[in-house]
Amino acid sequence: MRGIIGGTARVVAACAIVFLCFVAEARAFSRPETFTLDNGLQVVVITDRRAPVVTHMVWYRVGAADEPRGYSGVAHFFEHLIFKGTREIAPGEFSRTVARNGGEDNAFTSWDYTAYFERIARDRLELVMRMEADRMRNLRFSDETFLAERDVIVEERRQRIDNNPGAVMGERMRAMLYPHHPYGTPIIGWLHEIRTLDRESALEFYRTWYAPNNAILVVAGDVDAAELRPLAERYYGRLRPTRDLPARAWVQDPPSVGPMRLVHRDEKVRQPTMSRLYRATSYGTDTGREAHALDVAMEILGGSQTSRLYRILVEERGLAVGAGASSQTGGLGGGMVSVGATPAAGVAPEALEAAIDEIIDEFLRDGPTEEELTRAKSSLEAAAIYARDSQQGLANMFGASLAQGESIDDIVNWPEDISAVTREEALAIVRETLDINRSVTGWLMPPEGEQ
Repeated sequence: MRGIIGGTARVVAACAIVFLCFVAEARAFSRPETFTLDNGLQVVVITDRRAPVVTHMVWYRVGAADEPRGYSGVAHFFEHLIFKGTREIAPGEFSRTVARNGGEDNAFTSWDYTAYFERIARDRLELVMRMEADRMRNLRFSDETFLAERDVIVEERRQRIDNNPGAVMGERMRAMLYPHHPYGTPIIGWLHEIRTLDRESALEFYRTWYAPNNAILVVAGDVDAAELRPLAERYYGRLRPTRDLPARAWVQDPPSVGPMRLVHRDEKVRQPTMSRLYRATSYGTDTGREAHALDVAMEILGGSQTSRLYRILVEERGLAVGAGASSQTGGLGGGMVSVGATPAAGVAPEALEAAIDEIIDEFLRDGPTEEELTRAKSSLEAAAIYARDSQQGLANMFGASLAQGESIDDIVNWPEDISAVTREEALAIVRETLDINRSVTGWLMPPEGEQ
């Protein structure tokens, strides 16, 4: 099943944790090799000889944030349409061919990028490069295929969003947090706009953005640059680039004028939950170590069961059955911080929210202790140990970071930059970020009279 990255506050929080794990892996591996083809395709090669397997990924620098107004969902739509065939490959045959050769493939969409990957034996690498290069520029589909796949997206939205109260609330909260910036538009698209997507406009989107000079090829595994370059030249090097590729210039939101709130009630909800979102810096927008400092600070505040929120709300006061906070700092156009908790039985939502505000205020006033700072840095590195053996994780880490405006130096130096974060840096960025006047607070609640 194809996937969407993002869409709800909880998914964003989870992605932030995974992102940190991926980035910290750089400590355990040598610097990747990189080169650029004449048509503008950037190629990154991460050699890992432990097994005769490769992960082949193509990252397009286009996502939901690049969609024209009124065409929400078209980036994700092409994540589906790209599997519908070319002149050389029949509809559905791409995935069947990969599977017949013992591999697996998939795709996912974010606001900042769309990515396609295959994991397969080293001696089948040329096969997937030929097929992936073919559909970069030669996608073909009929009107009937277009309309049928549009119906699939409509049904996917109903299942993933409309039938999920938490997803509905997360979608609405994000739209409130980003009222003008495209990060406020759901990746899957608004239902009424999905239904009106037309074939010619969709094809124009594809012809513009699916081009070698707008893509990053990442190959991780049993291969090096000297071995890969002839294949890249043969299959990708002959593809024409897009002339006058549009700039990714996104509108900005007006300044916030005060805290915003949302209460969403649904008969499917049995237990209330509280979420709060703040706009934040990111690795793509900061000018120093602000994003690093924010990741460390949010780990201290709510990143684990030793964090302040969990320890005080769950263990000490018994006000919540779960509590935490996280940072999503990978955005090309900025990041986001989330705070959330679930009240214990008999605890009023107002009491829990007041306690959360008290803990945040104390954190902003006094900042982290040196012990907390050291533990948070160690925790981020320790979490990465579990992911460092993942070849696919390495490809994801470099592809996502490069697509979101970072450099290879930024990625490789991440562990040292995290280690260098000071208490003063962490306190400064968290004071800037956790401003209640720049937040959206949401409560997911049962129907009136049932809580």
